[in-house]
Amino acid sequence: MLTPSSNTILEPVTTKMIADITEASVHFGRFKVTEIALSEQALAQFDATEILVGAELLAHAKVQSIGWSGTAAGWRGFAADEDLCAKITAHTGIASCTSVLALNEILALTHARTLGIVSPYTDDVQQKIINNYIDIGIEPAGDAHLGIRDNFSFSEVSADQLRDMCRQVAQSKPDAIVVYCTNLAGAPLVEEMEAELGIPIYDTIATVTWKALKQCNIDTGRIKGWGSLFREVV
Repeated sequence: MLTPSSNTILEPVTTKMIADITEASVHFGRFKVTEIALSEQALAQFDATEILVGAELLAHAKVQSIGWSGTAAGWRGFAADEDLCAKITAHTGIASCTSVLALNEILALTHARTLGIVSPYTDDVQQKIINNYIDIGIEPAGDAHLGIRDNFSFSEVSADQLRDMCRQVAQSKPDAIVVYCTNLAGAPLVEEMEAELGIPIYDTIATVTWKALKQCNIDTGRIKGWGSLFREVV
């Protein structure tokens, strides 16, 4: 998994998520990301050149899948992740996936047409995400975001805040809810909040893990306690 340098959530969460898959292991590579914004400087953090350096180093470990555990394509456009995956695979010969492309695949497989979006992002970043989903025929139905730019600070959002945000977007009765950031500690809450709300919740740490496991030919149904995604989406 490739991770933003200031992210502290996705590594321990991903490791716990696959803990029962004894024949698998997860390894991480960082590249510099410190703020999420639409400025030229902030967008330049996601230039493929630096990401490919991290991917090449992961390839030295002879991994079977290289995942980008990040959501920047949500505001940069989904084609950015499609291009990145193509470049990673061309550069390393290894299958590649991303949080956002996996999420979009899951929404297609489950025929979700309305989406509640929980994120820590600023108004303009959140609106870009919403617009990109409208462009692929998925309507926003519930929106909760915190207006934060500093990537490290996303990790400090409390479990109670995240629960309340999920409840807020659930009021619009979307087909699915997404926790749209891999530095939010939403994944450990999914099982609990799905039971409370009766709505599938897809966390973006979980979506890329789901896809990477598939690329490694591992049955995702073996992942227990992390939500309906692993049980129900095949």
